[in-house]
Amino acid sequence: MDSSEFEEHKALEVVPERLPQSLEHRLKHYTPARVGLGRVGHAPPLLATLEFQLAHAEARDAVWKTPDWAALERAIVRLGPRVLRLRSRAADRAQYLLRPDLGRRLHPESRKLLEKVSSGNYDVALVLADGLSWAALDAQALSVLGALLPLLENRGYSVAPLVLVQDARVALGDEVGEVLGAKTVIVLIGERPGLSSADSLGLYLTQTPKVGRTDAERNCISNVQAQGIRPLEAARKLLGLLEGARALGRSGVDLKPLEPLEEGVGGKLEP
Repeated sequence: MDSSEFEEHKALEVVPERLPQSLEHRLKHYTPARVGLGRVGHAPPLLATLEFQLAHAEARDAVWKTPDWAALERAIVRLGPRVLRLRSRAADRAQYLLRPDLGRRLHPESRKLLEKVSSGNYDVALVLADGLSWAALDAQALSVLGALLPLLENRGYSVAPLVLVQDARVALGDEVGEVLGAKTVIVLIGERPGLSSADSLGLYLTQTPKVGRTDAERNCISNVQAQGIRPLEAARKLLGLLEGARALGRSGVDLKPLEPLEEGVGGKLEP
């Protein structure tokens, strides 16, 4: 390759980050999506290709790896609540991914264990589930709990023993809440990882939980992670939904969140 060919090759490697006035550069300030990657000949630049491969590997790891449940339990106990370890009806991770229905129900032995602590007099039941991202629990769950538990205590809510469930789907929280006799169940669960974030946590609230509730009967706060909704903000939004659901007597499509107030309270009730 002579010098002229080398200079031409270098020119093709110019990436948008080096062009501060370009549209691609401006877009990168507003989205973590892969925009304006540039090209080298007919292919994307090597760095962009390697970053894509890394993101894909992290997403796969988030789905398949098992959380360190013992370490998570110890950390939660230090925050105050009693913790129960349960599992769904899925026999293993592969079956969990292939049979979503099995992840929506408690294993019979886990249900029996839960029935032993049932009081029928809790305001809130909290469920932590790995869902489709162990990384979300590892990165976000303790921060959300650390913000949420004091808010619940200050408002005088009685909280059931906190439940950790392996290989669980969102709807499993309805069975947990029903067995415990809780007025409201809140599920913190790892969301399906994408190529921009593998550790996003979802928060789901259902009023008067029972087996058979539909997605239309619950509310969701999604994208709790470093580039999305921060844990304290998520906890305040969640408290606003909780108080709105209690006032309305139900959750879901009829309950619309407001912007969280200073104390994190607010909920709009649709007629």
